[in-house]
This record gives sequence, C-alpha cells and structure tokens, in this order.
Amino acid sequence: MKFIDTLDLKGKRVLFRFDYNVPLDGSGNITDDIRIRSTLPTINYALDEGAKLVIMSHLGRPKGKHDPKYSLAPVAKRLSRLLEKQVKMAGDCIGDDVRQLVAGMNPGDVVLLENLRFHPEEEKNDEAFARELATLGDVYIDDAFGNAHRSHASNVAITRFVPECGAGFLIKKELNYFQKVIDNPPRPFVFIVGGSKVSDKLAALSNLATKVDKMIVGGGMAFTFLKALGYSVGRSIVEDELIPKAEEILAMVKERGVKFYLPIDVVIAEEKSAEAETKIVPVQEMNSHWMGLDIGPATITLFAEALANAKTIVWNGPMGVFEIDAFGRGTAALAHSVANSYALTIVGGGDTDVAIHKTGESDKITYISTGGGASLELLEGKVLPGIAALEECGAATRYQA
Repeated sequence: MKFIDTLDLKGKRVLFRFDYNVPLDGSGNITDDIRIRSTLPTINYALDEGAKLVIMSHLGRPKGKHDPKYSLAPVAKRLSRLLEKQVKMAGDCIGDDVRQLVAGMNPGDVVLLENLRFHPEEEKNDEAFARELATLGDVYIDDAFGNAHRSHASNVAITRFVPECGAGFLIKKELNYFQKVIDNPPRPFVFIVGGSKVSDKLAALSNLATKVDKMIVGGGMAFTFLKALGYSVGRSIVEDELIPKAEEILAMVKERGVKFYLPIDVVIAEEKSAEAETKIVPVQEMNSHWMGLDIGPATITLFAEALANAKTIVWNGPMGVFEIDAFGRGTAALAHSVANSYALTIVGGGDTDVAIHKTGESDKITYISTGGGASLELLEGKVLPGIAALEECGAATRYQA
C-alpha cells in the first residue's frame, strides 16, 4: 500500500475519502468533531504540498435520497473554522456543476462534496458511480478508516478508475496500532469487551481467545455467558441461540489458560429508565422480574485488579447503559482504571469512544480508534475491503480510462 507522503501532490486535484459521519443535535450542530480533527494532519500535508483538495464523505443513513437533514454543510462550516480558510460546499457529489466547481480550483482550495449516500449507488459499490467520482481527482487518498469495513463505491470500486491511490495518515496510524497488538503485544495483554450483544463481538472473542492473557466481559453480552454458566439472569438481555457459542468460548479460554472475568455483581432495575428504582445484587441473587443494566461496585474492583499488571489493553464496548447516569458508573470507573494503567491502551468502538470522552480521560488513552466496526473486524482477523482495495491499487496500475 502507498501512503500520501510517497505521492506527488503538487498542483494536482487530490480526491479524499474521509469519514465525517459526525453526531448532530436536533438543530444540525456537530456535537463531537473528533472525526474531523483526526483528518487534519492528512489535509494539512496536502495543503503544504500545494494540492487542490476535493473531499467526499457520507453522513447518516439518508437511504439513497437527498435529505437536507443529512447534508454535510455543518461539516464544511466546522472544517473551515479548523483550517482557518474557506471550504466550498458543493451541491452534490457528481454532475456537471460539481465538475465545473472542481475545474475552477486553484492550489490550496478545498471543496467538500455533498453526502455520498444521497445516491443509492454508493452503498451498492456501483462502478459507474465510482468512475464518475474518479474523474474529480488526479490522485485518490482514502483516510476513512471508519468506513474501511464497507465495500462502497467511494472506497473500493473507485480504486479501479484513479491514476494513483494511497492511504492517509489516519489509516496508517490505525493499522500500525492494531497490527502491533495483534502481532506482538506487550504482555500481559487484556481484552475488555462490552456492549449489548454477543453476536456483534463473537468473532473477535473467538480470535482473541488465542492471543490474549486475560479477557474481561461486561455489558449486556455478559448475561449470555452468565446464563451459559447456569445463572438466572432475570429479564436481562440474553441471546439464547448463542449460549452454545458462549459455552465454546468458555471452554476455549479454559483450555488455553486465559483468565476470563465476568461480573460478580450487577445494578438491576425493572426498566431501562433514569427514573427507575435500582438495586445492587450479586449475580447469584438477580430478581427474575428485573434486568441487569450495569456492573456493580464489587465487579468494578475485580476488573480494576485484573488490569493492574496489564501491559496492553484493548477495549471495545461499554459496561452498561452508560447514556443513563444511574447505569453509567461501571463504564466510567473502568475508563478511569484503563486511563490510569501503565499499559498501551487502545479504545475502539463508537460507544466506548463517547464514554471515554464523557469521563474526561481521553488524553490518557494511548489511542482512540475512529472506526468501531472496522477496528472490531481487524480484531476478528478479517481483511477490510477498503484496505484490500488500496493494497491492490498500490501493487499494480489498474487505471481504466
């Protein structure tokens, strides 16, 4: 794979694919711009090289239709402020008007194309759509790690129609960090996994069971494992069809000598609500009519002790329904433990990222990934389609006029 700093950009139109799928409030204001800020090193490098920057991204799920609610206009406004220069907003991502706008660019100009997903061809990896996007650049740079696990026109098919392509600094950083922990992690290596469903993390659990020294499981997915061990878990979220898989993973970690940690006490309530009455009970004493919504204080202490000697920590998924304060203490406490460890710490996953920032501990984390799904698939041992396309593009001349 080629990277941006090995390509000649001077005076050229550089077509960037970024992941600007940022959260917006009800008024269309960006509430977290980390995904924009993370692309600034790549953007500033191209500006310093005298390139013309054409930027494309998606935002939300407009389902292939032009929907003003999902316009990238707020991103253009925020990017203009961060770069301290005007970012021109295109009315679409393809078409005569867009081609004319790009044709009139000078070195140092920045144009942001409108949401790629306003066209259904984007998510279908349509070659005709990709070919038209490719006409807007002399060099293609993909730095959208958060979309690398998708096979879309703007990150896979497009690589067949551009003269040159490569990856930006964000993808380079993401791959370097995850490759390090997968291939040669400082030990002890601890994998913390949470979130609501085992099915979302099953492949990562199975793959990392062969690589880690300790595995900590919390969040809603812990109840499938607890039920597999014979505990009654009340109305907690459980994927009954995956109990046999949970039993397989429990047998696998036992055989390999991996220390496996599950909650020993939980915060329970009758409903997932900020107004609900809560209780803290050992997992052996869960009420059959209540549900577990967070890890309890004894579990927080147990997990902190398990992390005490860690040299590498990878964390994906919260420990409870952290959006509600009554069920967010476990995730917050774990964030403090991870942040204050003396380990290489990597956080992946959108919810985990939000939780870390909520606790104010983000500056103490070694690396926070910008791609939840993409980072998880790397941990599963999968080849990401967006990365594979860049590697193939770098290995041979594949340009089709």
